[in-house]
Amino acid sequence: MARTPHLARSRTGEERSPLDRLKRRFVYGLVFGILVVAAVTLLGDGPALMRTMRTFDWWVVPPIILLTLMNYALRFAKWHLYLQWLEIGRLQLRTSLGIFLAGLSMAITPGKLGEFLKSYLLRRATATPIAVSAPIVVAERVTDGIAMLGLASLGLVSVRNGWQVLAVLAVLALAGILILQSRSLMFRIFTRLEHVPLIYRRMKALHVLYENTYLLFRPGKLSIAVGIGMVSWFGECAAFFLILVGLGFDPTLKLLIISTFIMATASLLGAVSMLPGGLGAAEAGVAGLLLLIIRDPRMTSDLAAAATLLVRFATLWLGVLVGTGALLVIERHLARLESSSPTADAAQTAS
Repeated sequence: MARTPHLARSRTGEERSPLDRLKRRFVYGLVFGILVVAAVTLLGDGPALMRTMRTFDWWVVPPIILLTLMNYALRFAKWHLYLQWLEIGRLQLRTSLGIFLAGLSMAITPGKLGEFLKSYLLRRATATPIAVSAPIVVAERVTDGIAMLGLASLGLVSVRNGWQVLAVLAVLALAGILILQSRSLMFRIFTRLEHVPLIYRRMKALHVLYENTYLLFRPGKLSIAVGIGMVSWFGECAAFFLILVGLGFDPTLKLLIISTFIMATASLLGAVSMLPGGLGAAEAGVAGLLLLIIRDPRMTSDLAAAATLLVRFATLWLGVLVGTGALLVIERHLARLESSSPTADAAQTAS
């Protein structure tokens, strides 16, 4: 059901508070991230780590950044496709892009819950209720996780360990999707929830939330989203491969497969941990798997630490930087639209 786009009223204190809370969580995540970077530096033996960094071939940096930007571009395409599937009001492409990129700034919030910022910004731009658009954020995270499972599974060609964990995660993901697609089961659950006072008042929003979630997880749409996710996240796996090449390893197909397995598995560990941005868990996963899998005298703790820091700066922290800039821009853009909207003009005339 198409929605006619219109702009919300000027923000009240209540409307500002969600963004204020998200900004505080962003600061907490940023502080935690600095501590994690410091810990990785110490574990990698600071002086030895600096010597390793000096040997890094910096010519690989431009293609690494391009691969990361390719990931963002494809993820944006999936976001915009989700908007079309839910028939959420027409947005200018630049506004849609600004909202999507702003969500990257919240990647360092616990469980990436801060990415629901996109639903808040979308409500300001189109007056779309958060219950309508929130399933998009959930679908993005789930399909990204399934895509990472697929990429990690491809790595099992060369890496024989860890398939048990991947199998468990795959079964859990499949079970969750099957439950969501069983309307009769979900409606029985809703019937029981109607007797819970706190939930009863929100049943209408809960039904809207479920209906849109059900739609986004239909097999055809799920396949398209996961396919986009596998291509987009392979970009970051390839970026990790180039980082290892820049640190002196030969650019072989085996190294690409191992890089894909390590990057995908570490990202899954970070997501499952529910830590801000997977901080700590993802770093431990990358460094630990490098030392465990790559049987090469050159793979020392300082080189593993260098590779970990470089890939996290090229993926997570680059995204946070881009997202922070986008958030500042989109906030100004939405404020200008709100101030020039007919509702705002009428309010000024009445006053």
